[in-house]
Amino acid sequence: MKKIEAFIRHEAFEPIRAELLDRGFPSLSISEVKGSGRQKGVVEHYRGSTLTVNVRPKMKLECVVDDKDKGVVVETILRHARTGDVGDGKIFVLPVDEAIRIRTGEDGETVLQAHEEEEIPA
Repeated sequence: MKKIEAFIRHEAFEPIRAELLDRGFPSLSISEVKGSGRQKGVVEHYRGSTLTVNVRPKMKLECVVDDKDKGVVVETILRHARTGDVGDGKIFVLPVDEAIRIRTGEDGETVLQAHEEEEIPA
């Protein structure tokens, strides 16, 4: 199993989410984060003062997938997040040793399976 962590621009999230859902990857976690990198600070002017903002807002997208699905998820993120400009973000792929579904105690790759529609409570 692999954990994919992607730091992306906010506007890239919805197309990524929609395509991953269509491809059978409904489980994502997202966080609003701030960070710095090659993009450097941005100078802003507010009420006559000059302000340098050294950290930029990003979204952190996380998902755990089977090893064979890593390429599909990474390609989907790249397709929608790449603008060619500094600040597009980064993707990190990490190994996952174990996954356990808390509700049932199931472990391993079955935890990564999407729920059948009848399983999802209304």
